[in-house]
Amino acid sequence: MLILTRKQGESITIGEDVKITILDVKGKYVRVGVEAPKTLAVHRMEISPVGQKETSEN
Repeated sequence: MLILTRKQGESITIGEDVKITILDVKGKYVRVGVEAPKTLAVHRMEISPVGQKETSEN
């Protein structure tokens, strides 16, 4: 796992097609924006069936 520290407004890229931007930080909550091609599925792990399966195994 790669761990990065970012401030509000800063971004990271994954490959050439995915950009993740920190939009806002309020207390323990962070708003994150994800720009990715429509052909790439982006899911929240706590909601997707795959995430629920992985969470229950840990």
